Amino acid sequence: VFTFLPLNLFEQFQRLANAYFVFLLILQLIPQISSLSWFTTVVPLLLVLSMTLAKDLSDDITRHKNDKQVNNRKVEVLINGELKSEKWMNVQVGDIVKLENNEFVTADLLLLSSSEPLNLIYIETAELDGVNCTKASLLCRTLIKYTISILYISGEVRCEPPNNRLDKFTGTLTVGGETFSLDNERILLRGCTLRNSDWCFGLVVFGGPDTKLMQNSGKSIFKRTSIDHLMNFLVMFIFGFLAFMCTILSIGNGIWEYQEGNSFISFLPRADGANASLSAFLTFWSYVIILNTVVPISLYVSVEILRLGNSYFIDWDRKMYHVKSDTPAQARTTTLNEELGQIKYIFSDKTGTLTQNIMTFNRCSVNGKSYGKSSKKKVDFSWNSLADPKFCFHDHKLEEAVKSGSPEVQAFFRLLALCHTVMPEEKTEGELFYQAQSPDEGALVTAARNFGFVFRSRTPETISLVEMGVPTTYELLAVLDFNNVRKRMSVIVRNPEGKLTLYCKGADTIIFERLHPLSSKLMEVTTEHLNEYAGEGLRTLALAYKDLDEDKFEKWKKRHHEASTSLEDREAKLDAIYEEIEKDLLVTISKLYYFETFSEEHVSLCEQSWIMASLCAKFHERKDPFLIFFNNTQLISRKWFKSLYLPILCAQAFALQKDMQLELLRTACMCQTVICCRVTPLQKAQVVELVKKHKKAVTLAIGDGANDVSMIKTAHIGVGISGQEGMQAVLSSDFSFAQFRYLQRLLLVHGRWSYLRMCKFLRYFFYKNFTFTFVHFWYGFFCGFSAQTVYDEWFITLYNLVYTALPVIGLSLFDQDVNDRWSFQYPQLYAPGQLNQYFSKMAFARILMHSCYSSLILFFVPWAAMCDTVRDDGKDIADYQSFALLAQTCLLIAVSVQLGLDTYYWTAVNQFFLWGSLSVYFAVTFTMYSNGMYLIFTSSFPFIGTARNSLNQPNMWLTIFLTTILCILPVVAKRFLFIQLKPAINDKVVRHKVRQAKAVPLPPPRKFPRRRISTRRSGYAFSHARGYGDLVTSGRFLRIPVKTRPALFPHTDTPVADSTPRTYRTIFEEAQSP
Repeated sequence: VFTFLPLNLFEQFQRLANAYFVFLLILQLIPQISSLSWFTTVVPLLLVLSMTLAKDLSDDITRHKNDKQVNNRKVEVLINGELKSEKWMNVQVGDIVKLENNEFVTADLLLLSSSEPLNLIYIETAELDGVNCTKASLLCRTLIKYTISILYISGEVRCEPPNNRLDKFTGTLTVGGETFSLDNERILLRGCTLRNSDWCFGLVVFGGPDTKLMQNSGKSIFKRTSIDHLMNFLVMFIFGFLAFMCTILSIGNGIWEYQEGNSFISFLPRADGANASLSAFLTFWSYVIILNTVVPISLYVSVEILRLGNSYFIDWDRKMYHVKSDTPAQARTTTLNEELGQIKYIFSDKTGTLTQNIMTFNRCSVNGKSYGKSSKKKVDFSWNSLADPKFCFHDHKLEEAVKSGSPEVQAFFRLLALCHTVMPEEKTEGELFYQAQSPDEGALVTAARNFGFVFRSRTPETISLVEMGVPTTYELLAVLDFNNVRKRMSVIVRNPEGKLTLYCKGADTIIFERLHPLSSKLMEVTTEHLNEYAGEGLRTLALAYKDLDEDKFEKWKKRHHEASTSLEDREAKLDAIYEEIEKDLLVTISKLYYFETFSEEHVSLCEQSWIMASLCAKFHERKDPFLIFFNNTQLISRKWFKSLYLPILCAQAFALQKDMQLELLRTACMCQTVICCRVTPLQKAQVVELVKKHKKAVTLAIGDGANDVSMIKTAHIGVGISGQEGMQAVLSSDFSFAQFRYLQRLLLVHGRWSYLRMCKFLRYFFYKNFTFTFVHFWYGFFCGFSAQTVYDEWFITLYNLVYTALPVIGLSLFDQDVNDRWSFQYPQLYAPGQLNQYFSKMAFARILMHSCYSSLILFFVPWAAMCDTVRDDGKDIADYQSFALLAQTCLLIAVSVQLGLDTYYWTAVNQFFLWGSLSVYFAVTFTMYSNGMYLIFTSSFPFIGTARNSLNQPNMWLTIFLTTILCILPVVAKRFLFIQLKPAINDKVVRHKVRQAKAVPLPPPRKFPRRRISTRRSGYAFSHARGYGDLVTSGRFLRIPVKTRPALFPHTDTPVADSTPRTYRTIFEEAQSP
């Protein structure tokens, strides 16, 4: 609380414009320099600082509440033999904590004990690895005897230093003189949630920033938009331009003082020692004060208001509201809205983002025979009392093969029921619930369950099945677990007859390399099935087995124990041991290419997402890459890539090394779509950083899990999906919503509108301020370069704060060149944002020239009109105050008309702001120039009676009308010529829509009677009843009556209907269609 104010002011004064205005305030306190009152600078500066302070305070309070909520979570810690409730922030390494069901894991813990049999527990890792499933963690079997009482356990843990490897942990635990190996299965990582377990105890190994989750989070980066960076450059240029103008005017003052100054000494005596050089020096600083409006102090406040308003539009968009989960879209930051309209590269997670990670067993190939989808009728599993009622399969041949006792088919399902790491839960008799590490395993074990091989229970040493109604228990001797390098897993079991068997499942290419030569023919047949299934968009897997010799297995088991307890190169040694035994596999069980990745509803969702992806990649003419991160390329249907004709590049981890980075980027730039397979969270961020660093383009990262946090933080724009995989991605994101398809509306509608509005705002803001300042510059040549202001001081103070503030904000909040439906229909409208066409250095130069022209008109036309002019009663009105009033009135009306020309979409708010501001100007002018204000504040309001004496003259209003016409004439002429000769993309769309609306609708197509194509003749029997001959010869029975039926997708005004995917056509294609 005490440090916020000084730190916030320090941050604000790091903005060059704010520091500059403090410097101006100091100059205004020097009487020899200042020609303006102090309030002309203090009032705008205090308003800007106060509004920014209020906004930052609100954001800081929100962040403080979120941090406080996490840090103050309670957990039970074992202290001096008693469980005491402690805050998360007070938990230290070495503490023993107790977790209960559905609680978050406080830190990286070593599992010591749990409520489950044999100390198995269930954890959900959605926050950690982005996969919404439940995994099992277990205690060392030989450590169980030491954990009977947690109160008396003591020991020592030696482990690797903190790192970001989520899938690896190497360490040892010494208890009672014995040393046990520790690996990742014994560790509960922060970010997990305890599920289906009443309680567990764990030892804190890593805490706070040392946890693996925090090691993967990456650093928070303060994000600024490309327009912010351009603004910093332009502000520096404006400072230089201001110094240039002040130098010219100060030189002019020196020359004037040297040539003409002596003529005025009699009634304007000089101070002692004053000369032309000193006068020029002081005049320089005086003009720095007068021309200060060229530096946009109110620009930053207006930009913040604009961004805040556009953020609320995202929050309030009903078409981005997900009804099922009651989740609206949310703009979690207010500083990056316009950046959404300039995205060139999109980085997307796959699991949970592009897909819902829903797996169903669909097809399989057993011993060279393919099964699945041969009929529309579902298989009836009522004969199996333990079957899952939600499971569906459509090939009765597979059911018949299982029931008939086919050894190959039964061995196939036996492998599925044994080779996995699924944990069963049976709350009531016969009601099984599987907790699977991945949806793949859940789908496979459920399929085996329905076909009669029910996985019933497990312990660390056994696996219990019900095989075709017969309970069977297998002894589990070893689990050769899956990892990204092996791409397979195996189990070694002993059946009730004492036979040793290794069952293996994994990627088809990996399994094929380890097959026995006798399986070559079966492999060829299965490969054909693989290609067929992959063409349908199914994920594939291969199964194999091998019978083991008892003596060889015992020798292998000893070597396996030595490798598993090694502290150095444990993974490499284990991989080598696994490789020894996973050779010469047999496939009499056959290959399995089995299950579909998505339900029909989700396939539709993914196709919409890919439409979005293809549009983003095709927004601009150059084939810039569209990068996507996936956890497994096989999950993407090949037919999608075939329809999009997008090349695929699989990036390996070594490609991110320094000597290979540029080669990776160069290769990726040849593609429209790049898929990075099996990448860690940190590697995702590295690829994003690679593109940001070398391509200098705006990037967007979207994901839904904690494994996407680094990527989201690194990209220019981070989008989190609040789906089934926790809230870590959302909490780290800049924008969030519930479905990937909403990204299309976020970019094409809100992003494009925000960019268009911001660019319009900047163009108009600079125009009105430069025009205002240049009039001062021209007036300097007619006032002896004396630093006299051409406007009233109160007009200078209120020009940016009152008279022109609300109209430009109304323009920037509500303007739209085309509506949201057209933005969807013509995605080419997004291209100008990627190319920075609406605001750039060249656009700024054009604004400078336009302002220079307008200022010449606004100064010299009123000057010429006032010169030697008299009132209707013959009195002279060519005084300084009347000229100042005329000049400022012409200026305000001219810039207001210019704003009207820039407005595409008029609303009641725009009208109110524009006409209201003009009304306020005249009301304030007549009030401040009244006799009453002069009598009360004589020195502050010297323009007594100027308004009522000047604005009642017809020639004044004629001058205002003439200057306004001359100011806007070049703008109107230019826009007319450009629309006719070189129209922009939005002009083409508007013109096409207008032409389409005026076009006469085509007449309905003429219907012709159907003609018979077949030449076969019908034969008739004599037994036909009378009366059918007339019907046949008439031909009426051959005519199919035309039936009207309602449209499949009727057009409605509901948000859901408007957000459905559309078919996109270019303007030119529609123009050529009849």
